[in-house]
Amino acid sequence: MKIYTKTGDGGETSLFDNTRVSKADPRVDAYGEVDELNACLGAALAAGIPEDLSAELRTIQQDLFALGARLADPSERISGRVTKTTINDDAIARLERCIDRLDGEMPALRKFILPGGSPAGALLHLARTICRRAERRVIGLGPDAVAPIVVIYLNRLSDLLFTMARAVNHRTGMAEIEW
Repeated sequence: MKIYTKTGDGGETSLFDNTRVSKADPRVDAYGEVDELNACLGAALAAGIPEDLSAELRTIQQDLFALGARLADPSERISGRVTKTTINDDAIARLERCIDRLDGEMPALRKFILPGGSPAGALLHLARTICRRAERRVIGLGPDAVAPIVVIYLNRLSDLLFTMARAVNHRTGMAEIEW
């Protein structure tokens, strides 16, 4: 199979239900933001993340593929049949457990901090902002356009990415710069 199909040369793409839409369609924009987030997490992993956090980020990357698939499937054509597209309460609980564990490693946050630190920490801060943008795009689709769990997942994930950025910087001895 060739990587290029030429079917998008006119500025359109297909959703999972074979509906042709503009590449500027809000739904395509939303799953494009999720894809960008996934790529940013890949860059953070390449910058050097402790193994316990790397394993969690790889799981999150899998989750983001599932989330993107759900966004590309407005008629839920595949999500009911393909277990890889499942995002559920267990995924949210996993994110929350990780946040709680990492919070316990660091001093309490008392002020706003500037994003930055180590290369991996800075990329995780960037990932957090991309995650928030993806969340806004998904919410912009309307309350009935996606399952509520998608918004909840993105909201919790942005919290985790902030916490991970702090943890990576803390573990590498990078001081937080308060605002």
